[in-house]
Amino acid sequence: MFEALDQFVSKYIRLTSEETEIFHSLLEYKKVKKKQFLLREGEICQFEAFILKGCIRTFYVDKSGTETILNFAVEGWWVSDLSSFSEQQPSTQNIETLEDCELLVINFENKKILFDVIPAFEKVFRILVQRSLGVLQQRFYAGISQTAEERYLAFIEKYPHIVQRVPQHQIARYIGVSPEFLSKVRSTMYKKP
Repeated sequence: MFEALDQFVSKYIRLTSEETEIFHSLLEYKKVKKKQFLLREGEICQFEAFILKGCIRTFYVDKSGTETILNFAVEGWWVSDLSSFSEQQPSTQNIETLEDCELLVINFENKKILFDVIPAFEKVFRILVQRSLGVLQQRFYAGISQTAEERYLAFIEKYPHIVQRVPQHQIARYIGVSPEFLSKVRSTMYKKP
């Protein structure tokens, strides 16, 4: 059950067998059905979860009821609301499973214990935060510098394994266009020689 997570961690730090055992003891294995909320707007995020199986989306809903998808996460990725989790403040986001999922979850208290007992884990989580920030910066730049077609092409090139698992209307909300507009973009693309 821990193999994929242990491989992920081993890219950044080396653990003794005792440290690995401590790490595992601080995690909770969870099975979550499709279309379940892990977090709703207004709640305080109490977890960071490593995805063993499944697909999850993080999104917010504006005052008019329109969803904007911030990200999709699949096997080998982490999911959380980093700001809500680290500051223990109410979330502005929703996190929902798109498929049946299996997760390894660390809660807020156990993460503090992990850092106290195995300080090297701060490096792992620092790298995760840096990667998240980099992805957000790239998305922001794409949103102001690329056309909808370019954003769609970049998405399917970067995440081909997600395209087949996520409905097109959600991909539209991720790249910042309406589902109808994405449909037009796609039909135009496929008509090009």
